[in-house]
Amino acid sequence: MPDQPTTPEVSVPKRVRTRHFQNAKDTGILITGLTSYDQLSAQIFDEAGIDFLLVGDSAGNNVYGYDTTLPVTIDELIPLARAVAGAAKRAFVVADMPFGSYENSAEEALNTAVRFMKETGAHAVKLEGGVRSADKIRRIVDAGIPVMAHVGFTPQSEHGLGGHIIQGRGEGEEQLIADALAVEEAGAFSVVLEMVPAKAAERVTAALRIPTIGVGAGPHVDGQLLVWTDFAGFSTGRIPKFVKQYADLRGALTSAVTRFRTEVADHSYPGPEHSYE
Repeated sequence: MPDQPTTPEVSVPKRVRTRHFQNAKDTGILITGLTSYDQLSAQIFDEAGIDFLLVGDSAGNNVYGYDTTLPVTIDELIPLARAVAGAAKRAFVVADMPFGSYENSAEEALNTAVRFMKETGAHAVKLEGGVRSADKIRRIVDAGIPVMAHVGFTPQSEHGLGGHIIQGRGEGEEQLIADALAVEEAGAFSVVLEMVPAKAAERVTAALRIPTIGVGAGPHVDGQLLVWTDFAGFSTGRIPKFVKQYADLRGALTSAVTRFRTEVADHSYPGPEHSYE
């Protein structure tokens, strides 16, 4: 991806654009993405050189406390996307289109995408579905808005899919390829492959001109995306098999909070060094 900072002296890096995604695939450079829902995490990920930030409907689980992503609304995602887009100086910011905001028609999909672009400053939108969503993707792209597609396991359809079940196995592999080809033909600049067998993802990646972004799709894709609260050790409960936890921020924060509570209780905080004359 463009102008990854190599030394601390690098100041204002260039913005990642859709053309850089394509160039990355063409030259074999792997793309990195994380979800982000707020200014502070966006700044950290941006400064670390992450290529794109997804303001995902996973905010339902990680911000709003819902059991699934289904209740999330446009109005709930827009302030989060605005915060992330305002904080990111280099990373490409993608806003997720929530369940119920694009399914009815291509015009509804375009209206939702326009609202995200106008009200948040995001650089692209993402929506789920392959063949069934191709007409929506085409309508949005025709209006000049970049679209990241999403096939395989699509969380907004988890009830229809029977739960968190791996997609693209057996006969489903051909449907996965058909879905991926459909979103490419519709004009998507990239496609997320979630919870699919590594060999199926490898076939899709070889079949497409546009880059594939894996979420539990093995190593033979053009980039990787993780929910940041999973990878940083904040999440509790079921952690997907494909997640590698790179930190234990939940443990570190719990320790810090416990220490604060203890020091207040035993009068060691605030000390003289924290008090005004």
